[in-house]
Amino acid sequence: MEANGRVFKFGDNIDTDVIIPARYLNSSDPAELAAHCMEDIDKTFTQRVAKNDIIVGCKNFGCGSSREHAPIAIKAAGVSCVIAETFARIFYRNSINIGLPIVECPEASREINDGDEVEVNFDTGVILDKTTGKSYQAQPFPPFMQKIIAAGGLMNYVNSK
Repeated sequence: MEANGRVFKFGDNIDTDVIIPARYLNSSDPAELAAHCMEDIDKTFTQRVAKNDIIVGCKNFGCGSSREHAPIAIKAAGVSCVIAETFARIFYRNSINIGLPIVECPEASREINDGDEVEVNFDTGVILDKTTGKSYQAQPFPPFMQKIIAAGGLMNYVNSK
Protein backbone atom coordinates (compact mmCIF):
# COMPACT_ATOMS: atom_id res chain seq x y z
CA MET A 1 0.00 0.00 0.00
CA GLU A 2 1.11 3.52 -0.65
CA ALA A 3 -0.01 7.13 -0.76
CA ASN A 4 1.16 9.61 -3.34
CA GLY A 5 0.11 13.27 -3.51
CA ARG A 6 0.66 16.96 -2.93
CA VAL A 7 1.27 18.20 0.62
CA PHE A 8 -0.85 20.55 2.68
CA LYS A 9 1.32 21.59 5.62
CA PHE A 10 -0.01 22.58 9.03
CA GLY A 11 1.72 23.32 12.33
CA ASP A 12 1.63 22.09 15.92
CA ASN A 13 -1.50 21.28 17.94
CA ILE A 14 -3.99 21.05 15.08
CA ASP A 15 -7.01 20.05 17.11
CA THR A 16 -10.19 18.30 16.09
CA ASP A 17 -12.12 21.62 16.29
CA VAL A 18 -9.84 22.99 13.56
CA ILE A 19 -10.07 19.82 11.47
CA ILE A 20 -13.89 19.86 11.59
CA PRO A 21 -15.46 22.78 13.47
CA ALA A 22 -18.00 21.83 16.15
CA ARG A 23 -20.80 23.70 14.34
CA TYR A 24 -20.84 20.90 11.73
CA LEU A 25 -20.98 17.97 14.14
CA ASN A 26 -24.73 17.64 13.74
CA SER A 27 -23.96 15.73 10.52
CA SER A 28 -22.38 12.32 10.21
CA ASP A 29 -22.40 12.44 6.40
CA PRO A 30 -18.77 12.13 5.22
CA ALA A 31 -19.35 14.40 2.20
CA GLU A 32 -20.84 17.13 4.39
CA LEU A 33 -17.95 16.86 6.86
CA ALA A 34 -15.42 16.93 4.00
CA ALA A 35 -16.96 20.15 2.68
CA HIS A 36 -15.93 21.91 5.92
CA CYS A 37 -12.60 20.18 6.60
CA MET A 38 -9.90 22.60 7.84
CA GLU A 39 -12.01 25.65 6.96
CA ASP A 40 -11.18 27.52 10.19
CA ILE A 41 -7.44 27.34 9.46
CA ASP A 42 -7.51 27.39 5.63
CA LYS A 43 -10.70 28.62 3.95
CA THR A 44 -9.50 27.37 0.54
CA PHE A 45 -8.47 23.86 1.63
CA THR A 46 -11.57 22.08 0.31
CA GLN A 47 -11.33 23.87 -3.05
CA ARG A 48 -7.64 22.99 -3.47
CA VAL A 49 -7.33 19.48 -2.02
CA ALA A 50 -7.40 16.67 -4.56
CA LYS A 51 -7.84 12.94 -4.24
CA ASN A 52 -4.71 11.33 -2.78
CA ASP A 53 -3.21 14.56 -1.41
CA ILE A 54 -1.35 14.35 1.91
CA ILE A 55 -1.55 16.42 5.08
CA VAL A 56 1.68 17.03 7.00
CA GLY A 57 1.34 18.30 10.54
CA CYS A 58 3.83 18.80 13.32
CA LYS A 59 3.44 17.94 17.02
CA ASN A 60 0.20 16.71 18.59
CA PHE A 61 -1.90 16.51 15.41
CA GLY A 62 -5.55 15.70 16.16
CA CYS A 63 -5.53 16.80 19.79
CA GLY A 64 -8.74 17.88 21.49
CA SER A 65 -11.98 15.97 21.62
CA SER A 66 -12.25 12.32 20.72
CA ARG A 67 -14.70 12.74 17.84
CA GLU A 68 -14.36 10.39 14.88
CA HIS A 69 -15.69 13.19 12.68
CA ALA A 70 -12.17 14.64 12.33
CA PRO A 71 -10.47 11.71 10.55
CA ILE A 72 -13.69 11.04 8.61
CA ALA A 73 -13.65 14.64 7.30
CA ILE A 74 -9.99 14.33 6.27
CA LYS A 75 -10.48 10.99 4.52
CA ALA A 76 -13.71 12.09 2.80
CA ALA A 77 -11.94 15.23 1.54
CA GLY A 78 -9.68 12.90 -0.48
CA VAL A 79 -6.58 12.95 1.72
CA SER A 80 -4.71 9.65 1.41
CA CYS A 81 -2.40 9.99 4.42
CA VAL A 82 -1.48 12.26 7.32
CA ILE A 83 2.16 12.57 8.38
CA ALA A 84 3.05 14.25 11.67
CA GLU A 85 5.73 14.36 14.31
CA THR A 86 3.20 13.05 16.84
CA PHE A 87 -0.54 12.39 16.96
CA ALA A 88 -3.00 12.62 19.81
CA ARG A 89 -3.61 9.03 20.89
CA ILE A 90 -7.38 8.99 20.35
CA PHE A 91 -7.02 10.63 16.91
CA TYR A 92 -4.50 7.94 15.98
CA ARG A 93 -6.89 5.16 16.99
CA ASN A 94 -9.90 6.81 15.34
CA SER A 95 -7.92 7.23 12.11
CA ILE A 96 -7.02 3.56 11.94
CA ASN A 97 -10.59 2.62 12.87
CA ILE A 98 -11.98 4.51 9.87
CA GLY A 99 -9.16 3.49 7.50
CA LEU A 100 -7.16 6.73 7.30
CA PRO A 101 -3.41 5.99 7.17
CA ILE A 102 -1.35 8.14 9.52
CA VAL A 103 2.43 8.07 9.89
CA GLU A 104 4.61 9.47 12.65
CA CYS A 105 7.95 10.77 11.40
CA PRO A 106 9.46 13.82 13.17
CA GLU A 107 12.11 14.54 10.54
CA ALA A 108 9.65 14.36 7.63
CA SER A 109 7.10 16.51 9.44
CA ARG A 110 9.73 19.22 9.99
CA GLU A 111 11.35 19.15 6.54
CA ILE A 112 8.55 18.47 4.05
CA ASN A 113 7.04 21.72 2.74
CA ASP A 114 3.59 22.80 1.64
CA GLY A 115 3.11 21.90 -2.03
CA ASP A 116 5.79 19.19 -2.15
CA GLU A 117 4.92 15.96 -3.93
CA VAL A 118 5.31 13.06 -1.50
CA GLU A 119 5.06 9.28 -1.71
CA VAL A 120 4.55 7.08 1.35
CA ASN A 121 5.12 3.33 1.27
CA PHE A 122 3.19 1.78 4.16
CA ASP A 123 4.93 -1.61 3.77
CA THR A 124 8.43 -0.21 4.27
CA GLY A 125 7.69 3.05 6.12
CA VAL A 126 9.69 5.03 3.54
CA ILE A 127 8.49 8.57 2.88
CA LEU A 128 9.93 10.08 -0.30
CA ASP A 129 9.71 13.81 -0.90
CA LYS A 130 9.72 13.70 -4.70
CA THR A 131 10.17 17.48 -4.84
CA THR A 132 13.47 17.48 -2.95
CA GLY A 133 14.55 13.87 -3.51
CA LYS A 134 14.99 13.31 0.22
CA SER A 135 13.67 10.17 1.88
CA TYR A 136 12.68 9.55 5.48
CA GLN A 137 12.19 6.36 7.45
CA ALA A 138 9.02 5.98 9.49
CA GLN A 139 7.75 2.91 11.28
CA PRO A 140 5.90 0.71 8.76
CA PHE A 141 2.35 -0.33 9.61
CA PRO A 142 2.11 -3.83 11.09
CA PRO A 143 0.32 -6.26 8.76
CA PHE A 144 -2.89 -6.31 10.83
CA MET A 145 -3.16 -2.50 10.64
CA GLN A 146 -2.54 -2.58 6.90
CA LYS A 147 -5.44 -5.03 6.57
CA ILE A 148 -7.74 -2.71 8.56
CA ILE A 149 -6.76 0.30 6.43
CA ALA A 150 -7.05 -1.67 3.16
CA ALA A 151 -10.55 -2.77 4.20
CA GLY A 152 -11.54 0.88 4.68
CA GLY A 153 -11.66 0.70 8.47
CA LEU A 154 -12.14 -1.59 11.43
CA MET A 155 -15.86 -2.25 10.93
CA ASN A 156 -15.37 -3.21 7.27
CA TYR A 157 -12.47 -5.44 8.29
CA VAL A 158 -14.50 -7.19 11.00
CA ASN A 159 -17.54 -7.56 8.75
CA SER A 160 -15.40 -9.18 6.04
CA LYS A 161 -14.34 -11.95 8.41
